[in-house]
Amino acid sequence: MDRARLSTLFCAIFAAMLSVAAAQNVYIVGDGMGWDIPRDSSVSYPNWASGKTFSVGDILVFNFVTNQHDLVEVTRASYDACDDDNKLGSVIATGPENVTLTTTGDHYYICTFGRHCAAGQKLAVTVGSSTPGGANPPTRAPPTTPATPSPASSQLPDPCAPVPSPSPSPYSTPNAGSGTSTPAAARPPSLPDSASTSLASGFLLVLLSIGVTLII
Repeated sequence: MDRARLSTLFCAIFAAMLSVAAAQNVYIVGDGMGWDIPRDSSVSYPNWASGKTFSVGDILVFNFVTNQHDLVEVTRASYDACDDDNKLGSVIATGPENVTLTTTGDHYYICTFGRHCAAGQKLAVTVGSSTPGGANPPTRAPPTTPATPSPASSQLPDPCAPVPSPSPSPYSTPNAGSGTSTPAAARPPSLPDSASTSLASGFLLVLLSIGVTLII
């Protein structure tokens, strides 16, 4: 394959990919009934379009038999009157036909065969933007960083803060005579009364044992 044919093929594939990417949804008009005279109001085209959201880029597929029906886009006045006096384009007589929604707003389609339109073969759709809802996403305020006190202010003492009085050391006792405290380690520890009594009893028992030994 030469370079020119290869380039043409690439462009055709690229265009097809863009067409597919642009389409948001593909709708079969009338679903299984197709583009035909509705059998009753339950399968009317207003009921079919109700609840659907149409956007720019969506495709409407009109399935109809050639020479039995046709398709044309008209204004609201022609849609209501079921005539093609105000056509928006040419009448499409060969089915099926794919219609790509390229603009926002209301679009009206009818069949011009006989009294088909008066019998209910007409469709009205409202096309929104490619972004559902047409609203911009809400913006969020940037997060705020809590203020951090400067190191200088956190290290300086409060000049108005009360100064605590020094507590006496547990290792010193006041000296009544001089008004100064003497370290506890400088004084010999005193024995409790129970310890002194036990020591004296033990000393007497030792002396008694020595005396009994000498007597024997």
